[in-house]
Amino acid sequence: MNSEEEFYDAVTGFDSDNSSGDFSEANHKVAEMLDLDPHQSDRTGKHNGETEIQENGIKRHRTSLPAPMFSRNDFSVWSILKKCIGLELSKITMPIVFNEPLSFLQRITEYMEHIYLINKACSHADPLERMQAVAAFAVSAVASQWERTGKPFNPLLGETYELTREDLGFRFISEQVSHHPPISAFYSEGLNKDFIFHGSIYPKLKFWGKSIEAEPRGTITLELLKHNEAYTWTNPTCCVHNVIIGKLWLEQYGTVEIVNHSTGDKCVLNFKPCGLFGKELHRVEGHIQDKNRKKLCVIYGKWTECLWCTDPTTYETYKKNEKRGGEQKKLKPSEDVIKSENDEADDMPEVQDTVQFIPGSKLLWRINCRPPNSSQMYNFTSFAVSLNELEKGMEAILAPTDCRLRPDIRNMENGNMDVASKEKERLEEKQRAARKERAKDEVEWHTRWFHQGTNPYTGTSDWLYSGGYFDRNFSDCPDIY
Repeated sequence: MNSEEEFYDAVTGFDSDNSSGDFSEANHKVAEMLDLDPHQSDRTGKHNGETEIQENGIKRHRTSLPAPMFSRNDFSVWSILKKCIGLELSKITMPIVFNEPLSFLQRITEYMEHIYLINKACSHADPLERMQAVAAFAVSAVASQWERTGKPFNPLLGETYELTREDLGFRFISEQVSHHPPISAFYSEGLNKDFIFHGSIYPKLKFWGKSIEAEPRGTITLELLKHNEAYTWTNPTCCVHNVIIGKLWLEQYGTVEIVNHSTGDKCVLNFKPCGLFGKELHRVEGHIQDKNRKKLCVIYGKWTECLWCTDPTTYETYKKNEKRGGEQKKLKPSEDVIKSENDEADDMPEVQDTVQFIPGSKLLWRINCRPPNSSQMYNFTSFAVSLNELEKGMEAILAPTDCRLRPDIRNMENGNMDVASKEKERLEEKQRAARKERAKDEVEWHTRWFHQGTNPYTGTSDWLYSGGYFDRNFSDCPDIY
């Protein structure tokens, strides 16, 4: 086992979608504020008296968690990491208080929150408009990370998650296909057979002392079946600042290239790093070009807010005027942003005002509003709140490896932190024992729903869906819980 694998095992919070923000100042009055009582929830995670069917016949999903978020004020990451000095990192585990009650497989499913953008891409006859919608979808896929203070649970080897949303028109299946290195594979399809969305994620971790950087590995592919088109891209790099001391904050940076393998069109998006004065924090800027590299439109916005597009000439004219002092004065950073008062931590820059709208621009995407009580629910979106919901009768049809059946996540969601912590330790030890047993018997692990192969569009290594999950033959699924 190399050091990187040990680090992943040990500090289980800092994986590909590790997100952060201000540690919530949760207090003892949260339950009263939210009118949440864990004892008033049944075993499905639903509140008593909540109806499942709305008047229009569409299934209703829960809008709150069974219990409020546990306060992290009395815990520090440094108190854990300092124990790593001189010891094997695999011996150190993070307290469950730094988790959020979702598996990383469920976090991946949050890509589907803005599925209407895929539907929009499918409906457009113009390939440029399809690329605009796909670009907006790619940006929206990382938007749920904004201000998420907790880390998702690391999936156990063989763990799965399925989600069918008839109201949104898709079904989704994911599986943890490898533990060392950690690889999560997913596959989604439209219920109308209009798209296929699939990929595998393997983060490359770098620890810089005060920050942890997760460089994405793995290809994401979207196929629009009606148009016989395939788009591929890789997510931007995620960096979590102040993991030792100070206020946690998150930024995404790097270049994302979305390629239409049918037309040769390409969208190049630059997720800008924070910069010295913080002016570029959360900003995204890029363009769409045809196969001859001619710019067709410019895209700009923030991955935490919205995305716009305009024609290149209008954009360049606006930028020239801005440099001459037009709108530049409005964006002048304040003095307290220029110099940090704390030499021990990288203070989060002051977030600048909303995206500067360029007249004539078209709105491509805007982030959904979060629930009013989101700050006491791990800053979950409404979509995220519903992901671990275990409805009556669902346990009988789910695969026994589904995340919803994990006792540590379920107990944390219900506010039983001590039980959740013990269950987490038990599951991790069970996984280690199973791995040792396989090594002793020289038995290789076999994935159930995905197989390793080659992405047909990029030619790179990928994990591809083998099919058959929704036939619901789960007789040979492993016992991981």
